[in-house]
Amino acid sequence: MFGNFGMGEMLLLLLVVLLLFGAKRLPELGGAVGKGLREFKRATTDGGVGDGRPAAAPADSPAAPPARIEGSTKDGRA
Repeated sequence: MFGNFGMGEMLLLLLVVLLLFGAKRLPELGGAVGKGLREFKRATTDGGVGDGRPAAAPADSPAAPPARIEGSTKDGRA
């Protein structure tokens, strides 16, 4: 369905994207799409998140809060 784009369709699509985002934003958009595709490919080939290993948190993200222990409450009573 989507695999048979011709040259005319590709040019029309590029023109629409150019009109929507502008010439200055196209390199940023292309870089973001490329980075997303690389991450997706890496996750699918390396096993990614679904292989039982915890995913590493990015260095600039805050640490996750500690997990809640079963049977404990907020005020410390069991």
